[in-house]
Amino acid sequence: MSRAMTGASVSSAPPASSSASRRCSSWPTPTRSNIEPVEPTTVDLAPLLDLLRGRRLAVLTGAGCSTESGIPDYRGPETARRARNPVQFKAFVGDPEARRRYWARSVVGWPRFREARPNDGHAALAALERAGRALGVITQNVDRLHHAAGSRRVVELHGALHEVRCLACGAREARDDLQARLLAANPGHDARAAELAPDGDAELPQALIDAFRVVGCLTCGGDLKPDVVFFGEVVPRAVREAGQALLREAEALLVVGSSLTVFSGYRFVREAREVGRPVAILNLGPTRGDGDAQVKVDGRAGEALPRLVEGLTAGG
Repeated sequence: MSRAMTGASVSSAPPASSSASRRCSSWPTPTRSNIEPVEPTTVDLAPLLDLLRGRRLAVLTGAGCSTESGIPDYRGPETARRARNPVQFKAFVGDPEARRRYWARSVVGWPRFREARPNDGHAALAALERAGRALGVITQNVDRLHHAAGSRRVVELHGALHEVRCLACGAREARDDLQARLLAANPGHDARAAELAPDGDAELPQALIDAFRVVGCLTCGGDLKPDVVFFGEVVPRAVREAGQALLREAEALLVVGSSLTVFSGYRFVREAREVGRPVAILNLGPTRGDGDAQVKVDGRAGEALPRLVEGLTAGG
């Protein structure tokens, strides 16, 4: 999984407000509030340009596309400095204490997660789609930053944290609405200072978790789960097929910011090779698909993608 995994969104982005549309007409300033400044590099993009120029692209993105927006990942170069314990589907569904732990941490992490803004990499991919060079994005991320940047065709392999659903009756609720209910049951809990974690939650002492009160579904009182695919959970068939359809329409696959460790993403690299689509990878560090790619370039998405897009769209 790239952070958490679902299948909430399969097609076009939700309609943007007029102000959001205006923001997306040009590339937004990247938000880097929770990470160290990134120094410009001299990554050689010529191999990527040579392979991708003149081809319509399907783009597969992972956590490395959002780290420059301040959202941490699981497997990037900086991850070794942080102890991570990602949510497991089996534990969440079967253990009330696992659910309490997740929601106690999520109440603290959610406000900062939802306030993250697209960086230059997200904006560049949206520009590539507007120029007709990219058909859309298949993303392992659950942050909806591609939508916020203006991408229209987005397949969310692992869903999005912006909604929750009931494990008993299937009813859905906006994550913001659930936040209000959780805070009403736990006054002041969101004021805790804590480090943001990849699942959109945050690190908390066990004593605060033990004291946390979990609320249930408004319809039936059942247990609620973020509408994402957790580790150990399967990507819904309709979502997988939407990604496969996008890949079949394309003439090449560009992987951005993914280690491809999780099979839900690596599957598209394998399928690209099976149907004769060349594969290019832009990622900081090694990936599971390095041996499958015609071209691999080591670099940060937010720094390299704007330059790549300029090269691919030069001359119209």
